[in-house]
This record gives sequence, C-alpha cells and structure tokens, in this order.
Amino acid sequence: MKHHADPAHPFSVGQTDRSPDRREFLRIAGTGAAAAGMLSTAGGTAFAAAPKMGATLPTGAANFYTSNQVVVQQVSFKNQYQMTVTGTLFVPSTLNPKKRTPAIVVGHPMGAVKEQSANLYATKMAERGFVALSVDLAFWGGSEGQPRNAVSPDMYAETFSAAVDFLGSQAFVDRQQIGAIGVCGSGSFVISAAKIDPRLKAIATVSMYDMGEANRNALNHSQTLAQRKQIIAAAAAQRDVEFNGGAVQYTGGTVLRLQADTHPIQREFFDFYRTPRGEFTPLGASSQTTTMPTLSSNVKFMNFYPFNDIETISPRPLLFITGDQAHSREFSEDAYKRAAEPKELHYVPGAGHVDLYDRVTLIPWDKLASFFDRHLIKARA
Repeated sequence: MKHHADPAHPFSVGQTDRSPDRREFLRIAGTGAAAAGMLSTAGGTAFAAAPKMGATLPTGAANFYTSNQVVVQQVSFKNQYQMTVTGTLFVPSTLNPKKRTPAIVVGHPMGAVKEQSANLYATKMAERGFVALSVDLAFWGGSEGQPRNAVSPDMYAETFSAAVDFLGSQAFVDRQQIGAIGVCGSGSFVISAAKIDPRLKAIATVSMYDMGEANRNALNHSQTLAQRKQIIAAAAAQRDVEFNGGAVQYTGGTVLRLQADTHPIQREFFDFYRTPRGEFTPLGASSQTTTMPTLSSNVKFMNFYPFNDIETISPRPLLFITGDQAHSREFSEDAYKRAAEPKELHYVPGAGHVDLYDRVTLIPWDKLASFFDRHLIKARA
C-alpha cells in the first residue's frame, strides 16, 4: 500500500539534524482512539507489512488511499528536545521547485499513527496543490520516545512545531504559509501548539477530541470526581510497580474483540482500528497494544486544558469540522464557543466521529482546501 517517491521528480528535501458503566465510558472516551535533483530520504521509517484488504468497508472508506498525482517520501527530523520525529511528505507531482508553496502539517488521531487517517488527509491536500506532511506524534509510530505509547500532551504539541521547523527549512515551502490539520486527539494538540507558535497561520480540526476534558470528565460530563480519583490512584500505584522493575501496563484504546455488551462507541472505533479498514501495526510494535496509552502516563491528560486561552490564536483563523452525528461534537462546539474570530464550525450531515477518519465521500475536502487557500494566501500578504 506504499506510494513510493519518484527519483526523477524535481524537488529535494533538505536534511535536518538528524463495560458501558461510567468508568468504562471514560476509558472509551479518553483514548479515541504524519532545487532540482534526486529525492533524498532523511532517515526514513520502517513499516509493517501492508494491511490485509478484502473485507467489506463502509461506503467511501479509503484510509489507505494513494494517488498518482502525488509524490511521497519518508522523512525524519529532530524536535526541540533532540528526539527524532518521523513523517511522510506528500508533494503535488506538478510542483514547481522554483516556487515556494503553502504547506500543511497533519496529525493523526490519539492512539493512532500517521498511516491511520493522517496520510489520507495529507494525500488529499497534496492533490489540491499543497505540500503536506503527516507526522507520528512523539512516543508513537516511528517517532522517538520511551516508553512506547506514553502520554505527553506537551510533547505532542511540540511535534507540530517541529514539523513547522522542518517545513520552513525546505526551499520549495513558503514558511509564511504553513497551516495544520489535527484529526481527533490531534485537534486538541494542534490547538495547544498554535497558542504558542504563531508560525501556524491557519488551523483546522476534524472530529476533535479535547483529550483533557475527555479524561477528566468523560463524554457529556458522565464521570464523577470520585471516579477520576480512582483512575489517578491506579496510575500512581502503577508508577511504583514500574519504578521497581515491573511491566508496563496499558489502558483504554480500542478493544481487541467485540462482546455482546461492547459499547457502541467502542464498536465504532473497533470498526476502524481492528479491521482491514484501518488496522496498522508499526514495525516493532504489538498488535495487542496498538491504540493503548500506558496506564501510568495517561493521567497526564488530567492537566491538559487546550481550550484555555484559545481566543489568543486570533486573528489566525480556526475551522472546526465535526459530524452532526458524532459522539465527540461537544468538543468542537466548546472550542468554537471559546475561540475568537475568525472562526467557523462546520457540521458534516450524517457523519459520526470515525466516519471523518477515512470516508472520502463524507469528508469535506473542498471546504478544507478553500479554507487553507484563502487564509494561507492572506497570511502571506
């Protein structure tokens, strides 16, 4: 399912320094769920085998979509803390290497990797003329960070800023015209990044989860303070276990198999992450723990308040896209209410949360393209 780089394409990438009760409902909600010359790979990522295909997919589902209008290259670069970030760069095949082009960073859902949803969004944006870079958040996929699957909202936000560092160093990218798309949990991480990184000129979120709110209070504020404290206590106890050499434990994520009483939201995620529709296990990882954060670190989200001061992003524009049937729509609505102008809240009729991960006939590509066309060009003026 890989779309390989064309070595004859006239651009080169610069090398950088290289149960359905309330507690179960929280567990579900809190995890949701990358000059003319030869292409040079900056420390590309190793990948697992291509996903098995052939199962019946929802209408329009195309997570592993590729395009002959796009040239693809694996890249890596350092973040501010000298950790390697891996990404996939998508460039229009019609790119003029002598012209600086607007670029977009794309972040994957929480617990996912760039091969899940982010690559699709980046490909579609590249088809529309943008340079696009999907990234693996720190501790996930090919990006560095130990233990694997650790939660660190600050480091997740830093991944977006590091991607801006990288894109801004490329001769074919206009560093004054860089935007970002955050899908699911990455929607909250890119908001966090944009509050302190004005180089992000326009920000769009899709099926956004506020990972802080989801972990503190669960969906629709269905979790009590006492339940929250039980989760915090369990994480603290697990720290003691791990400090004394015990095994890392994981929490949340997507169930490995369905039961008769599996919650409908978990079924929604299962249909993507545990089927050929979207299943992807990075090389070196275990399919038994994909999507699952570490138990001892997941409480870091309790201190994550991405929508505080969201109004300070203005006058840079914000676009919030959510399905009108999405269980997560409360987060986009909350962010929109708090944000200052210019801002827009766009509902996709008939769409649920996971539908906007990969159902290309539902995702409003033209809306996204026009948003970035309009606002990134304005940023350059």
